[in-house]
Amino acid sequence: MLPPGEGNLTDKRPSPDALLRAATREARGQLKIFLGAAPGVGKTFEMLSEGAARLREGVDVVVAVVETHGRAETEALVAPFEVVPRRTIDYRGQALTEMDLDGVLARHPKLALVDELAHSNVEGSRHPKRWQDIVELLDAGIDVYTTLNVQHIESLNDVVASFTRVRVRETVPDAIFDDAEIEIVDIPPDELIARLKDGKVYVPAEATRALGHFFSKPNLSALREMALRQAAHTVDRRMLEDLDAGAVAGSFAAGERVLVAVSELPGADALVRTAKRLADALRAPWSAVFIETPRAEGFTPEQKARVAATLRLAATLGATIATIAAESVTAGLTAQVQAMRATQLVLGKSRRNWWFTLRHGSVVETMLDASDGLAVHVIPADATPHSAPKQRWVPPNIDPLVYLAIAALVAATTIVGLVAQPLIGSGPLDLLYLVPVIVAANRYGLAPGLVTGVLAALAYNFFFLPPVYTFTIADPQSVITVVILLGIATFTSRLTGATRSRAAIGVRNARVNADLAAFAQALTRVSDAHSTAETVVAETARLLDVNARLFVLRDGEPAMLAAVPPGDPLTPIDRAALDWAFARGEASGSATATLNGSDWQFHPLKTSLGILAVLGVARSDGGDPVPSDHAMLLANLVAQASLAHERLHLESEVRELSVLKERDRLRIALLSSIGHDLRTPMTSVRSAIGALAAEQPASEPVRVAQAEVQRLERFLGNLLSMVRLESGALTVASEVIDLTDAIGGAVHDLRDPLRGKHIDLKVPASLPFVRADPKLLHQILINLLANAAEHGRAEGTITVEGRRESDGITLTVRDDGPGIDPALGNRVFDLFVSGAGSDRAGGSGLGLAIVKGFADAMNVGVSAANHPEGGAAFGLKFREVVSG
Repeated sequence: MLPPGEGNLTDKRPSPDALLRAATREARGQLKIFLGAAPGVGKTFEMLSEGAARLREGVDVVVAVVETHGRAETEALVAPFEVVPRRTIDYRGQALTEMDLDGVLARHPKLALVDELAHSNVEGSRHPKRWQDIVELLDAGIDVYTTLNVQHIESLNDVVASFTRVRVRETVPDAIFDDAEIEIVDIPPDELIARLKDGKVYVPAEATRALGHFFSKPNLSALREMALRQAAHTVDRRMLEDLDAGAVAGSFAAGERVLVAVSELPGADALVRTAKRLADALRAPWSAVFIETPRAEGFTPEQKARVAATLRLAATLGATIATIAAESVTAGLTAQVQAMRATQLVLGKSRRNWWFTLRHGSVVETMLDASDGLAVHVIPADATPHSAPKQRWVPPNIDPLVYLAIAALVAATTIVGLVAQPLIGSGPLDLLYLVPVIVAANRYGLAPGLVTGVLAALAYNFFFLPPVYTFTIADPQSVITVVILLGIATFTSRLTGATRSRAAIGVRNARVNADLAAFAQALTRVSDAHSTAETVVAETARLLDVNARLFVLRDGEPAMLAAVPPGDPLTPIDRAALDWAFARGEASGSATATLNGSDWQFHPLKTSLGILAVLGVARSDGGDPVPSDHAMLLANLVAQASLAHERLHLESEVRELSVLKERDRLRIALLSSIGHDLRTPMTSVRSAIGALAAEQPASEPVRVAQAEVQRLERFLGNLLSMVRLESGALTVASEVIDLTDAIGGAVHDLRDPLRGKHIDLKVPASLPFVRADPKLLHQILINLLANAAEHGRAEGTITVEGRRESDGITLTVRDDGPGIDPALGNRVFDLFVSGAGSDRAGGSGLGLAIVKGFADAMNVGVSAANHPEGGAAFGLKFREVVSG
């Protein structure tokens, strides 16, 4: 049991924030996401099946949009529902359909089935993303069932791409899961692979390619684990909110949460490292907490420094750190366990003498008794003799004026007693002596209060207990009176001293909170990097009474952005510590574990975007830049400064993105205008030259003019193709293609530019067919062959080689020219890039960019390299192979 008045792990009141979130959810529609690891696991089937069950229960259910992909079984499941007709949108001359959001809102069913949460709407829709349509339906009070694959979650997009080598462009923000119910739709990888082979997910040709890449068994297993973890994380968060709203106590260990208690004793750093290893093993979030009790007021500087160093270590290892003021360690730990619903508690067991345990109790024993469902890990403290040097008792500072005032209080009380004794008798006089004890304890603290109690007892005995004017006590009852008087004095002094300590802690915490609030407000009033840096260093210098500097990276080198006060340049060791903070993202310099010979202590401003700046602090007298009692304040200042710099960086990126979008819009408009304006005169020129060629077929100028017209037509075609690419109007219609025929058609169309060149065709007749868009592939081959003709030797050889590989078919077009500038590499595919050996020197910079764009649209790999035998080699990797 916990000591009286400290509560226990079952005492809890509803969380106002959780109640507010629950009330907000009640006012909106409910969202349920059928989450799968990959296409083909049956998300749409499960959504429709559950919707049908609700329909049979009498619930008003409609299909807002469901993608059947031509599967008969899916279409049969849709049949019982009322389907809201889709809205037709005219997009660049094509009629496309999307969910009719206004139609669903007007129909206002109880439940709407909306397939493919991550879908991007056609331009011209009210919202660019389908998840935004769903948010509007939820705001209107309509429940929604929807489907999603785990790779479309924004925070997991990079992780999925790292092992699947496929980056999906349609993502949904993680916030969509905040108020959603998750249902995992899962089948084993072997069963999904069997479905692929049976053609139940993709057509056979696509399934063959998919099995060799995205749908490999290791990928499916990893995606399955990610989906399960995402669902568990969402369920755990919702469960905690429901528990907080209902004031339900307990840890409810659906997800592990680790808490380590930090103390002032040696060995606390070992506790933090143990908690880190435990959190890593459980893959759980963890926190480190120091409970600031009234006893902390009496810590030595070494003890305070040890607490600060341990908390810094925990923060470096990835923990969330906190300092909590409480009446006792057990009360503070209990509150923190309740707040974070900790499931694992790491405590240190130190060797305490019996007198300390009697006065303060055993934290380990108390938490073990109170832990209901909480796993408590007790780690023995370092017991080596040198680890905790015995501290000698140091008498408190004695202010003679204080004890002179105490003596005067007791003397005044005695005089009042002597005057009042003839009127009230001797009985009530013992109570009169409580007045100076209470006054002294309240004004001067514990020790003066105890001294006052002793003096009051002696004065009462000497002047009022018979025989008077002696310290002898004749009546045994009078002995009890003196003992009670001393006991009351002791109790009152201790109570008052504890109250004073708690008040001091409360005042300090309130001051720190006020300082942090003022710092945050100051940061919100600035909107540029220089002003933000000046605010950060000015407030840090003022609040911590230190010198402060802020550094950012410019051209890869640290540069000082602001300083208070301005000072001398950094020394070499200071510079090394600063470089370390930028490179490693760890605190360095004075009073740290790295380069502590520096006068400065550097703290990186770490954000989700990386390390944006480093804050340096130093003390003019060369002492510890951050005393232990300011460690938490500095940590919060660094955190808020990090957020401010991240905000500035994101705002800058948004502004740059807006400029880029406007520039791209103007460029597309310009290219489109030029392409269309050139088409009419080009037609006239081609007709005129054709007429001249009919009259003078052997004329060399006419032949040259014809070749140049063809080259201009190719340029015009590239220009219009680039407009299609950048405007998003490109559509892909894949067909089964024989590469030999495709290459033959491209060579035929380029017969004039290729005249004089030898085409070495190394494409085996047995090479399987591939799936690709014939028009786009033709344009790719035209551009690659034209590029080889232009940059190879005048009467050289162009080699076209096709070969079968384990993961597809590779087609290589190689010239015998000077090759590609090694400095460019794959940048030769960038728009308008030109240089020695690129699209190359003297080209328009469009041809290879279009090759890259068309290849990406068809999911065909493209590469550029110099061939060992000389010349440039451009490769196409076809992953969709049609066997047989």
